[in-house]
Amino acid sequence: MIIQIRRAERKDCPGLLQLVRELAEYEKAPQEVNISLEQFEEGGFGPDPVWWAFTAEVDGNLAGFALYYIRFSTWKGKQMYLEDILVSERFRGNGIGSKLFERLMEECREKGFEYMNWQVLDWNSPAIRFYEKFNGVSRNDEWLNYKLKIN
Repeated sequence: MIIQIRRAERKDCPGLLQLVRELAEYEKAPQEVNISLEQFEEGGFGPDPVWWAFTAEVDGNLAGFALYYIRFSTWKGKQMYLEDILVSERFRGNGIGSKLFERLMEECREKGFEYMNWQVLDWNSPAIRFYEKFNGVSRNDEWLNYKLKIN
C-alpha cells in the first residue's frame, strides 16, 4: 500500500466534498451539508482562499483529507484551526490519519503557528483516542461553543 500525503488541488474538490458528506453521515448530520461544489471550490481555490487542505491517497485513490483555515487570537496571534480530518472508513487502520495530522503539525511549524485548534464531538471516542495519542494535546473544558445562524 502506497500512501501519499499532498496539498489539495482544485481537481480534488468533488472527492473532498464526497468525504465531507461521509463525515456528516458519521456525525449523524447529513442534512447539514448544503454547500455547493462551486462554493467549496471558491472557498479553497478562488481569488481569496479561506481554507487549505492536505489529501491522502492510497494507490491513487482519495482516502482522506485534513482541511484547515487560519484563525487569529488577540492573545496568541495566528493559529491553525483544523476544521475537518477524515479517513474514509475502508482505509482506516493504516496510519493515514496520523500521517495527515503530522503533516498539519509540520505546516504549523513552517508557518510559525504556535497552536493548532479543533473540536471533537463528545461521543466520538475513536477520534478522542486518536487526538490524545499526540504529545502536547490538551482538552479545554472551560469554553462553550456558540453559533448564530444569520440567514
